[in-house]
Amino acid sequence: MRGASLRQLRAFAAVARHHSFSRAAAELHVTPSAISLQIKELEQAVGLALFGRSGRAAALTRAGQLLLVDVSRALLALKDADDTLNRLRGAESGVVTIGIVSNANYFMPRLLARFQAAHPNVELRVSLGNRQQLMRQLADREIDLGVMGEPPAEFETRYDLLAPQPFGILASPEHPFVAERQIPAATVAGQVFLAREIGSGTRAAMDEFFGSMHVAPMRIMELTSNETIKQSVIANMGLAFLSFHTATVELQSGQLVALDVVGLPMMRRWNVVSLDTALQNEAAESLRRFIVELGAGLIASQLEVPSLGSDGQALERRTAT
Repeated sequence: MRGASLRQLRAFAAVARHHSFSRAAAELHVTPSAISLQIKELEQAVGLALFGRSGRAAALTRAGQLLLVDVSRALLALKDADDTLNRLRGAESGVVTIGIVSNANYFMPRLLARFQAAHPNVELRVSLGNRQQLMRQLADREIDLGVMGEPPAEFETRYDLLAPQPFGILASPEHPFVAERQIPAATVAGQVFLAREIGSGTRAAMDEFFGSMHVAPMRIMELTSNETIKQSVIANMGLAFLSFHTATVELQSGQLVALDVVGLPMMRRWNVVSLDTALQNEAAESLRRFIVELGAGLIASQLEVPSLGSDGQALERRTAT
């Protein structure tokens, strides 16, 4: 390991995390070939293969699994050292790593841009993933803050309400259910649903809603991108259970319509989550306070959600407050 570089170790940890050279390259802002070279050089340095190939996925070998434990510990120690030095520099400087679920990507860049303008010496690092991935990153202290729906129940966290998050069933304007009112959940359950993968907060919300109605969608097509889901619904390939914040533009333009389904919209919460009750990273604490204090107002001013009256008439607009 004396010949291993920090760059190689970070590349190794990223590939192990994503099971993909291309995704690791995207995270580290380098080319896949650069990642491949760093892994090859690391394997030559340790004298063992660290990854096997199973289809397109990069799976850790036994040696890779053992090495990952120590590499993760070393990278965490470096991050702790970074945080300690950042505290000495004060809240106006330092590095903050924030994890964001894909639904929040529709409003969080605006918030982060506002924070960056007010704190130009704070370096922001953003990690995108689904809820399950953010939970693991929090537990492993890979991120300082996470913006997600429901906070983890598996371990203790600090969480602050950011804003309400409305969910509903969206359809193409061409779908015959658009003209229907007070549609039973059992009726829409017979349609094809374009859904996020298991582990995402959106999928958990969908399962919670249909579970509360004691029905389940008969046909589900899993897609890992909200954008792909929206475009597929616009093409009338099926229905989707999504956060209205994810589809504000499409709802406003009429490309998508929120169906009048009994029990919807379902309101959940946006939360800012951290592992510690008192953040030691002062820059991260400044960002947490900024998001909590200004986030709800920014979401309300920029994102509108549809409101269905009991008679299904006049899809008036109201802000998510």
